[in-house]
Amino acid sequence: MRWAVRALKKAVTGQDRPQIVPSPNIWHWPQIYEIENRAQDVHGALWAALHDRYDYRGCEVLDVGCGAGFHLPVLARDATSVIGVEPHPPLVKMAAARIRDLHGVSVLAGTAQNLPLADSSVDLVHARTAYFFGPGCEPGILEALRVLRPGGVLAVIDLDITATPYGAWMRADLPDYKPTAVAAFFAEHDFTTEPVDTLWRFSNRDHLEQVLGIEFSPATAAKAIAQVSGLEFPVRYLLRTLRKPEGLILPG
Repeated sequence: MRWAVRALKKAVTGQDRPQIVPSPNIWHWPQIYEIENRAQDVHGALWAALHDRYDYRGCEVLDVGCGAGFHLPVLARDATSVIGVEPHPPLVKMAAARIRDLHGVSVLAGTAQNLPLADSSVDLVHARTAYFFGPGCEPGILEALRVLRPGGVLAVIDLDITATPYGAWMRADLPDYKPTAVAAFFAEHDFTTEPVDTLWRFSNRDHLEQVLGIEFSPATAAKAIAQVSGLEFPVRYLLRTLRKPEGLILPG
């Protein structure tokens, strides 16, 4: 683990601090993305896998890239306190409105590589399809380790681009994405990776088509829509976790 942290620091040294990477789906179509969030993982497989990997009941949780705050109330069911951090001002406002009546839940403006939290202040950092895509995300991982308490966990949840059908649609629009390089990156930095199979289910066909329309190019979306005959399809995620060891001191 100490070696992995040194490697992360070395990768960041001498590089410009990364800028915010826009999320064109939720930034441009937050109402449709809300529909997508409600359709995802209808059986709660991701939440079950996360609890198996790190039981955060009674803990303090940070949700990085919380968007409009959809997952904050879910995290708050078990956590003592939940903080959402989001860089896009309109989404910060939407997230704050969502949680204003929830005790122990707050939203802050900030980025993954510059979290507005103190050192060793949370037990779980949750980042769901928000920032972490392998090489280039070293600043965000280092920031997560900074704010985690010893023994805390960084949980990165990504879509599995190798799994069909959703991964095939992603590959059509991201021909330069290298899943083997991403997997090697996380393995090199001591993450444990677990595939999690889920089901996306929509209440009607129009919602399904709207969501696929904001996630993919017009040509790929049309192909995906034609391939789905009903209101649901399987989607595989990758749950990547990194535990901060007790007594870890980050190099300066």
